[in-house]
Order: sequence, then C-alpha cells, then structure tokens
Amino acid sequence: MSAARKLACVVLLAVCAVSLAADWLAPAGYAKQFRELPGSPPSRQHLLGTDEIGRDRFARVLYGTRISLLLAPAAALVSTLLAALVGGLAGYLGGIWLRIATSFTDLFLSLPWLFLLITVRALLPLNVSPLLSVLITFFILGLLGWAASARVLSTSADSLRNSDFVLQARASGLHGPRLFFVHVLPNLKPVLYAQFWISIPVFILSEANLGILGLGVAEPLPSWGSLLRELEGLISFREEPWRLVPLVLLIIVLTSFQQLLSNEELTA
Repeated sequence: MSAARKLACVVLLAVCAVSLAADWLAPAGYAKQFRELPGSPPSRQHLLGTDEIGRDRFARVLYGTRISLLLAPAAALVSTLLAALVGGLAGYLGGIWLRIATSFTDLFLSLPWLFLLITVRALLPLNVSPLLSVLITFFILGLLGWAASARVLSTSADSLRNSDFVLQARASGLHGPRLFFVHVLPNLKPVLYAQFWISIPVFILSEANLGILGLGVAEPLPSWGSLLRELEGLISFREEPWRLVPLVLLIIVLTSFQQLLSNEELTA
C-alpha cells in the first residue's frame, strides 16, 4: 500500500470517527438556537461561530458530515444491488435479454445524470419531515445511480456465462436462478466491490448538489449540501474564513476517495 493511500485511509477514518462522536463533541446539538448570539464569530463556546439564527456551526458540520457519509454508502449499496440484478442477470441470460438491458442502460446513461436527479426530486413533495427527506434522498440516489455499474456488470457476467465452471455446473444439472446466485454472482464480487466504492464519492457530490438547490435533506437536519448553501450570502471569504470549513472538508473527503480509487489494488 502506497503512502498516499495510507494517508487517504487515515483521513477518511478520522473524519468518520469525529462525525460519529458528534454527540460527545457537540452536546448542544445541531438544532439548538442561541438567540443571543446570531451570526457570531468563532469563540471558545462555538468553535466555528453560529449561523444566522444562532445554531452552532461546529455541531452542524459534525452532524452534517455524519449524515452525508452515511447516506452515500447506503445509496451506493442500493445502486450496486440493482446493478447486480439488472446488469448481472442480463449478462448471464445473454441473447435478447442482454440486448434489451444494454439498450435500456444506454438510454438511461444518455440522460444528464444531475438534471435527471434534480427533476425527479423536484417532482416529489418538498415539505416533508427531516427523516423522510433523508430517506427520499437516499432512495433517489440509489434508484437512479445504477446504470453505469450495470453496464460494467453485464459485460463481466456475459464473460462468465460460457466459462468452464459455469458449463460444468450446467452439465451437473444446475440451472436457472440457483446457477446465477450460486456460481455467477459470487464471482462478480470483485466488480461489485469496486463499483460500490466508486459510487460513494459520486453520491456524496450528488447529495451536495441537491442540498445546495434546497432539494436535499430538510431543515433542521444538516448535510454538506445545506451547509454549502449557506455560502450564498457570504460577502467576503477573508472576513469569515471559518464558513468555508464544510467546503474544505468536502474537498478533502472526495480527494481521499479519489486517491483510494486510483489505486490499482481496488480495480484489480
């Protein structure tokens, strides 16, 4: 393992650990309003100051990081499972099923991903509870983000369809779904693993885009998207540099994921 990959692992583990310790590091919570200190600068009590309605920015960054880092892997899991069922099964069946799945996947990929995501989210109710908004965002990301992985998995499954061990299993009398789930799908695990990790930074950035547009996680729950949206009213970065912490943290996390995914060990 290279030094850069080790550093990326340490950074991601540290960010996850700190976000999970939000209840201890910021016991006041993300929603409590300190009405006597709206828009205050950093202090000993509020390490990153407070927002326009007096909520502690440090607490909101911690809780927002936790939500975004939990939301993205959950959405990546859903999209990877859908890709395994659609792409993997189509590649295993071959013939007309593979052609139909490939055509549908190509059509899906031809649509602008971000615009499709925004359109679908905008069609759904916006005045929902914070918890429901998390679930909606999670399912939209997962249900719309499977196409790229499905194309890769269909190619891999198609190459396995006529492999020696599959032909031997068929000769032994094993057919249908059992052959797919027992012999084909387990051999797709390395590809599934890679596609899962590749999807996580994509969904982190997608959630941030939704949040910036006000279509992501609902208030008062914070996320990186809603925290970045607060930068719209920032007049000067020099006067309030602490408000850039969510943006810097997002860049660090995405760069760390990119360093991990660029490693040959993951894609091998």
